[in-house]
Amino acid sequence: MTSKSRPTLLAKALREPAAPKATPLDLFQLAKRLWLSGERIDIGALAERLKIGRATAFRWVGSRDLLLGEILWSMCETLMTEAASQATGQGAQRVAAICEHAVRAIVNFRPLRQFVRQDPEYALRLLTSKIGPVQGRSIERVRELLQTEEARGALTLPLKVDTLAYLIVRLCESFIYAKVISDQQIDVGDAGLAIELLLSGRVEGRNG
Repeated sequence: MTSKSRPTLLAKALREPAAPKATPLDLFQLAKRLWLSGERIDIGALAERLKIGRATAFRWVGSRDLLLGEILWSMCETLMTEAASQATGQGAQRVAAICEHAVRAIVNFRPLRQFVRQDPEYALRLLTSKIGPVQGRSIERVRELLQTEEARGALTLPLKVDTLAYLIVRLCESFIYAKVISDQQIDVGDAGLAIELLLSGRVEGRNG
């Protein structure tokens, strides 16, 4: 009488290879696809689809706000990079052209428009405040752009670079979200002109 030995864990693994484990990047890419299609992001649902624990998913992303912030930044960063690659000129003209191109692209980006329309107050908090990464990273990108143009001798900064970077980003935000913020219809084509005027450093009629 013979008895069969129990298969080892290795033998089982060789016969039935385990499905590849999900990673934080998998969760991000899935969330991004859902966001682009207009679906609401729910971390519990994402965890279920990836066959991971809810606690694991939250450990990976921190919070729903932080996950959405990373998705929004990935979109804005792509549009800003495209704007920089297509801009011509140098100095204030180049900075203004890049910003105007980015403003137009963001305004015309349908998934972002839909996201802002669904919950304007929440969307603006994520996009234009410190609770999300978009504003801070945008300021850093503009700061780098200003420093590059200054280093090549094409731009003399009329204010400290940190101040200018902040002002330029806030100026762009005012064009992008004018309808939501104050129900104003403004021409985004003026964004570049406004930034070029800001960088010109011309101040007249000031006393003391």
